[in-house]
Amino acid sequence: MSDKAYAGVVLLISVAVASLLVLATQVAPSSPAFSIMAQCTLLAFTFQWLAFIPAYIMQTERYYDLTGGMSFIVITFYGLYSQTQLSITSILLAAMVLAWSARLGTFLFKRIVKDGSDNRFAEIKPNKYRFFSAWTLQGLWVVVTSGAALTVITSQQQSHLSVLTLVGALLWLIGFSLESVADWQKFQFKHDPKNKQKFIQHGLWAYSRHPNYFGEIILWFGVALAAYPALQGWQHVTLISPFFVTLLLTKISGIPLLEDKADQRWGTQQDYQAYKTKTPVLVPRFRSGSSGA
Repeated sequence: MSDKAYAGVVLLISVAVASLLVLATQVAPSSPAFSIMAQCTLLAFTFQWLAFIPAYIMQTERYYDLTGGMSFIVITFYGLYSQTQLSITSILLAAMVLAWSARLGTFLFKRIVKDGSDNRFAEIKPNKYRFFSAWTLQGLWVVVTSGAALTVITSQQQSHLSVLTLVGALLWLIGFSLESVADWQKFQFKHDPKNKQKFIQHGLWAYSRHPNYFGEIILWFGVALAAYPALQGWQHVTLISPFFVTLLLTKISGIPLLEDKADQRWGTQQDYQAYKTKTPVLVPRFRSGSSGA
């Protein structure tokens, strides 16, 4: 398949999936043809495509992750602004999405400014079709991941705060804390000159090889659980969100890429092989007497 055809397929699939998700959120035949959810979806993709133009011209991926984080913030605020009345559940879900996206977006931007580049884009950046596809897929990621929360936020139906919503919020807080601490620990370790050519195996990284990803998966399951009581009928399709995040991080762009990179760098070292043997790839396993270098 040519690069141009690949970009076309990615665009077609992304728009089709997003459109089906938007249709599922319409709870009644009287719903507007171009609902607030549809507007948010269009806004998310347009934001990526506009950012792609200067990024390709300047051949930089520096603003890729920041644009993704900002997209969550923009569509969440747009959804809030579109409503004349907001339920406590809507406000809580919006706060979850905004806090996560602001934290992660700024962290990733700070990291790439410090590192100078992102190896994921080394080969695709010069190819306009492949690079465009990466931005399109980010738009799909924004729409699908925020789907459950955004559906509740933009709904005309007022929902009452439920026990499940509070449990979901607690789960989100646990996941958010895990991801934030793990990211901070690795950032500090990586940028300490004493740790050059070393791999992190202390803190949360002593219990999981990817505790930040585990935290992110947990927090999106929390968001889905918090949104669940307010969803109706086909809106429950948006609960695919945490499963989509899990698939993305464990099978596509997250863990597989990092595991391959780590194997290439430290695969011949006995201490790394021992670390891999005793430390789960994702779900933490707490053990007594664990320590790290």
